Amino acid sequence: MAKIVLDLHDIYDKGVTIDAELNRVIVEAVEKKIALVEIIPGKGSGQLKKRVLRFLAQPDIKKLYHRLEKDDKNFGRLFIHFRH
Repeated sequence: MAKIVLDLHDIYDKGVTIDAELNRVIVEAVEKKIALVEIIPGKGSGQLKKRVLRFLAQPDIKKLYHRLEKDDKNFGRLFIHFRH
């Protein structure tokens, strides 16, 4: 199973870049029919993870993926499942 991994550690403080990268991986997953995207906002204070969750909750983004999974073993990791 193919998956895309997006690690946000390097761009945690660049808001516009974060949104652009999130959008890019969602579009890439849809176009290439990739079933899973792993997003790593990191543990930190939780603010970056909240930002990612807000981005993913937008109606135009939410309709593109099937399911969002928070990793129960690693607080700093999210999985987005696609059904193509």
